[in-house]
Amino acid sequence: MAKKVKKKELGLGIKALLSNIDHQVEENPETVVKELSSTVAFIPVKMVEVNPFQPRKEFDEEALKELSESLKVHGLIQPITVRRLDSSHYQLISGERRLRAAKLAGLEEIPAYIRIADDQEMLEMALVENIQREQLNAIEVAITYKRLIDECKLTHEELSDRIGKNRTSVTNYLRLLKLPPEIQQALKLKLISMGHARALVGIDNILLQNALFKETVDKGLSVRALEKLIREASETKKKKPAKSALPDDYQEVENQLKSFLEARVELKLKGKGKGHIIIHFDSDESLNNVLDRIEN
Repeated sequence: MAKKVKKKELGLGIKALLSNIDHQVEENPETVVKELSSTVAFIPVKMVEVNPFQPRKEFDEEALKELSESLKVHGLIQPITVRRLDSSHYQLISGERRLRAAKLAGLEEIPAYIRIADDQEMLEMALVENIQREQLNAIEVAITYKRLIDECKLTHEELSDRIGKNRTSVTNYLRLLKLPPEIQQALKLKLISMGHARALVGIDNILLQNALFKETVDKGLSVRALEKLIREASETKKKKPAKSALPDDYQEVENQLKSFLEARVELKLKGKGKGHIIIHFDSDESLNNVLDRIEN
């Protein structure tokens, strides 16, 4: 007959690791890391410090209250992830929303995956796990990507491998940080979509960019409608003739000819008093009108 396992013996493996983790890591680091990474331990909420690398800065207070009420009834289903600092202190890697809700609910213990990491690994894990698990807005994601590249010394390709996104997607997010603060804020508040932001970031002219942004918000334009306006503005810019470099007195002559002939007239100088006058017409009727005026 098999020997019964007493309840107090359950979980002794993880407890033993936690109580003597420094010695265990030196003796058999691979076993400790594997055990802690795959096993859920219940640790006191008061022992968990917030994550200084947390990319998410804004939390919906109403949603936190709803989650805390749910925790009072069902408890926390998805564990947070922490790293152990010492026997009585842990630092959050991911799950700040869950930790905040647990505190609101008055929970004394919280389920957690415990990892061993230095500051550099901590930063990378925190940023990557938040991207994968939390509902970050597009600007928060872009800032997180930028931090991974700058602080973790990752290339765009290395970053795309870490987060499971293609390089084009990474680049598109990073380009959002070039937008003016007002447009970035609108994206965070969901006044415009990622598609709108990607279209606006491609506009070099800041005045045009701001004008089309305001028109998009005011009229509730779709991404396709915004893209059409951008194309039209680009085509108008290409077709716009170069401004005349005529001296003021010659410009006055050109204006008088236009008014007198009721036609488009160009006065071009070649220097030393030389040049020519071009009179444009677009039909026989307009040509006859010019001729009549000259004859009269």
